[in-house]
Amino acid sequence: METTRSTDQPEYQLLQGRPSNDNRHTLLSMGRPVFPHDAVARIYKPSRAVTTSGMARTKGWRLVFERRTAPFIEPLMGYTGGDDTLTQVELAFPTPESAIRYAERQGLTYIVQRPTGQIGNASSRRVNEKPPRVERSMHSFSDATLDRLGLAALQERYGHALDDAANRNDRSGPESWTSPMGVVCDPTLTVEAKRSILMNWAWTEYLIDQATNEGMPENNRPSRLDEVEQALLALERELAADRGNSGTRKAA
Repeated sequence: METTRSTDQPEYQLLQGRPSNDNRHTLLSMGRPVFPHDAVARIYKPSRAVTTSGMARTKGWRLVFERRTAPFIEPLMGYTGGDDTLTQVELAFPTPESAIRYAERQGLTYIVQRPTGQIGNASSRRVNEKPPRVERSMHSFSDATLDRLGLAALQERYGHALDDAANRNDRSGPESWTSPMGVVCDPTLTVEAKRSILMNWAWTEYLIDQATNEGMPENNRPSRLDEVEQALLALERELAADRGNSGTRKAA
């Protein structure tokens, strides 16, 4: 008996016959999204470690995913573990543009980390002026963090707070306070300053976390990202409580 293969599903065959990181435009699948809605992709160019002599794994660009849950220490063996399997995904692309196109096709929130040499000569800029790519990355990170913490309604306010950081001359969180909660409790800071300092601190800890995951730990300490995120939540709870108390006093 002769077996024939049906060809009345061209869209399905097209998607199955091509790799997931192919850069050509495809018809969108009508099924479930490939990645979770809270996934944040990081696009970067691998750099050679100082202890490595060759150029292995430094060609092209990589797309990896930010950790969505805090890591934990395995008590018996002592290694760092986690239950977020998305951090094991790593896709390779020949150019940053191809990685960006893939992220946009998938509907991903993404952050692009450009090599220092591609950002431009820092000496030609004003002292407090950040490279445009870093600003966009910072805002993308802020929006993704707030969304994950259930504070998406505050994204615009945090964006304004970050934009005005240079005008306020905000201090560095890790260099000025012993803990993120110190920022929340500091009576000399405005609400905008607290939001900006904590979000910039979270960005710093995020980069430390990523460097550690790639085998290049910074400052020889674990990331405090979870601690900073708890401080962000505490700050917004405190502000919400103050607004509630103010409304109660007015009603009385």
